[in-house]
Amino acid sequence: DKVTTPPGFKEAYQNFAANGFIAMDVPATYGGSALPVSVTMGATEFFVGSCIAFSMYSGLTRGAGHLIETFGTEDLAQRFVPNMYSGKWGGTMCLTEPQAGSAVGDLTTSAVKEGDYYKIKGNKIFISSGDHDLTENIVHLVLARVEGDPAGTKGISLFVVPKFRVKEDGSLGEWNDVKTVNIEHKMGIKGSSTCTLSFGDNGNCIGYLLGEQRKGMAMMFQMMNEARIACGLQGAAASSAAYESALEYAKVRTQGGKTLIIDYPDVRRMLITMKAYTEGMRALLLYSAYLDDKENVEKDPATKEKYAGRLSLLTPVCKAYCTDMGFRVSELAMQVYGGYGYISEYPVEQYMRDIKISSIYEGTNGIQALDLIGRKIGQKNGEYFRELYEELNGFCGKQAAHPAFKDEVASVKKALDQVGQVTMKFAEWGMGGDILRPQLHAVNYLYNLGDTFVAYLLVDQAIVALAKLEEIWKSQGADNEEKKSKICTENDEARFLEGKVKSARFFVSSILPQVTARAKTILSEDLSALKVRF
Repeated sequence: DKVTTPPGFKEAYQNFAANGFIAMDVPATYGGSALPVSVTMGATEFFVGSCIAFSMYSGLTRGAGHLIETFGTEDLAQRFVPNMYSGKWGGTMCLTEPQAGSAVGDLTTSAVKEGDYYKIKGNKIFISSGDHDLTENIVHLVLARVEGDPAGTKGISLFVVPKFRVKEDGSLGEWNDVKTVNIEHKMGIKGSSTCTLSFGDNGNCIGYLLGEQRKGMAMMFQMMNEARIACGLQGAAASSAAYESALEYAKVRTQGGKTLIIDYPDVRRMLITMKAYTEGMRALLLYSAYLDDKENVEKDPATKEKYAGRLSLLTPVCKAYCTDMGFRVSELAMQVYGGYGYISEYPVEQYMRDIKISSIYEGTNGIQALDLIGRKIGQKNGEYFRELYEELNGFCGKQAAHPAFKDEVASVKKALDQVGQVTMKFAEWGMGGDILRPQLHAVNYLYNLGDTFVAYLLVDQAIVALAKLEEIWKSQGADNEEKKSKICTENDEARFLEGKVKSARFFVSSILPQVTARAKTILSEDLSALKVRF
């Protein structure tokens, strides 16, 4: 049996690869373009927003190739990576097993050393891009336990396991005893093959150790952290596509006579909610990409560590916040369409189905929240969090008297103070031995940090946008509100800048107050969720 992708995927993938889009941000050593991560992030939003399922094939290939490039020997990297970056071969990450989902340490896939390779035996489930017809070979990165190594995550190693063996001269050899047992039938991302793979049923599957033995999880976390940011990008890209579709529809759909639905206040509320969230998520992700770029070029070790630490702190927020809010935006888009949004003739129901998985895979969003409060906030004795807090606090102090945004800045400061208050309370509970209460409120805490940071980014953008907008008004002699409004209607740049101002103000006035409500919930004494008898 053969796994085939939807019509047009193969041709699109070949063109995608030929244009160098698979390895935009990786070094040129093995065929990458060495572009900044921020440029890659901006470009990739277009690809992901066009089709999440299609983009997963290239994204996983890039991630797997970069992992081999980073941790593999020169021989191993030379053998596999160039063909992956060129699009000739694909790539995957194989972690999950039937009995080992979030608890990866429970895996049973084994590796037995034979000469310069290992015999791999085991089963993996939910493997995205596990088998397909886009490339002539697929390179699987497989977590397995070497015979005799300890149980749990500390005993896990990582192996490069190709679907077809690769000869010394780089040509393909015999089938490597990697079998596709099943294709999952899913709610969304239907164009992405999600496979159950069996390794070594015939005792003839070989794999090559990547990096050091028993360091598999540490290495895989590089790819997982990149994948978590990519999940956040899926959320933002689907959000943008859903918003643009709903906006276009609202401009042509009439109800109640000849009234366009975009003229109804409730529809406008939904549209600006989508716009504000989408722009906020995009800003958050581009900020994370900027941190990655700064870390990559920084020479001073201490400064380099600072950027890496902040990126690590924000990674669970990027993943969980953007995927959850992206789903909510897609829901609002469907509501704008009304009944037509529920029908597959229109695109938004697919955006909603496709984006849901992003809050589940690569570590569920609940796990991201636990990672945030359990690991990331306390990293380096809380230094990374304090530095982030101080940056936002400094911004609020600097802009406290801004003539146009002092109220919005004060609201951001209030939300920031509440995030700080809850953080201290979590520390107090933890030192007192109460670990369940912080876990109970971890998701709400992550949302609060996400809302506060996004509000900061949007207000910062709005301050810049308003200054540029005022320059346009001045240059065109707009000395009253009527003239200013006319310019914003007719001038694309002015309309864009005005939209930034409106998005920020709406987010702060209508979304940011949720931080106060969640903080009140977190600090309450109600433990019903822990004590209820189900």
